[in-house]
Amino acid sequence: MAKEIPPAEYFRELIALYAGPHRHYHNQHHIAECLAEFDRVKSLAANPVAVELAIWFHDAVYDTHAADNEERTAELAQRWLKQFHADAEFIDAVGRLVLATKNHDGSLHPDAPLLVDVDLSILGQPPARFWDYEKQIRAEYAWVDAAVFASKRAEILQRFLARPRIYQTGYFFERLEAQARQNLKASVERLGSNVQ
Repeated sequence: MAKEIPPAEYFRELIALYAGPHRHYHNQHHIAECLAEFDRVKSLAANPVAVELAIWFHDAVYDTHAADNEERTAELAQRWLKQFHADAEFIDAVGRLVLATKNHDGSLHPDAPLLVDVDLSILGQPPARFWDYEKQIRAEYAWVDAAVFASKRAEILQRFLARPRIYQTGYFFERLEAQARQNLKASVERLGSNVQ
């Protein structure tokens, strides 16, 4: 019979994943910020335990050269939860919540809009924190040519600006929407000057 791995070992492994040297934003600090945001709105979640676990897992696999990080992360989360004999419905919920962070898709689970808003809360932070975040993202993509990065990053930020709402839940919309739009417009403008 296989020896069961204590939960503490899994936690240490998860923390180690977030400590990779290539992570400048998608690291333990990002998870701490997300958990702090979620603490304020936990009562809005239908399944707060699943959302909290999805926060812990959602960037566990992070390779800026890959396009399947969220899929691999969802598989990792589901595999580990099976080791703990979690309920199949709960395992599925955590997997779908993790996948929701790929395209910020609020339709994948009833709590997906809340999780996505928590993940995107960085966009609506005060300018000093937002610009730190932008520098951190650039550092994670240091291997990309500056002009190419500026063009692609501007496209991503423009897609957020083109949405009727960046934040899907009332709480985050009222609290962060206006600042997020200011931050994104300023970043797109700055990125545009780097493309020329």
